[in-house]
Amino acid sequence: MKLRIRENTLRFRLGRSEVETFDQTGNIRDKVRFGIGKVDFGYLLEKTPDSNFSASFADGVIVVRVPACDADSWASSDEVSLAGTYLTDEHSEIRILIEKDFVCLNSDNDEDQSDRYPHPKGDAPC
Repeated sequence: MKLRIRENTLRFRLGRSEVETFDQTGNIRDKVRFGIGKVDFGYLLEKTPDSNFSASFADGVIVVRVPACDADSWASSDEVSLAGTYLTDEHSEIRILIEKDFVCLNSDNDEDQSDRYPHPKGDAPC
């Protein structure tokens, strides 16, 4: 699972097996390990019976809760993304975007792409 953070936006990209795990178990997590004796940075997506998205950060872990009905529908469809917002207070909101990760069309990319979804543009370069 990839996490991109920009201002008040959290963007997650999940490969095929990660979408399947999220769908079946109701959560998926990952972390950045900073070494022995240091606090790791974690991130977790989990389904919730609530009808709204929510987010929190505690003990080095970002937790994003996704309405189960929306998550189930997204995981079993051809829909690419699932989006929501979480109002943190009267002045701020966090925008949340969860996407299926596509094969990169850039030939210079050296990441393992075997678990990604086929790109909708086929094999044409970006």
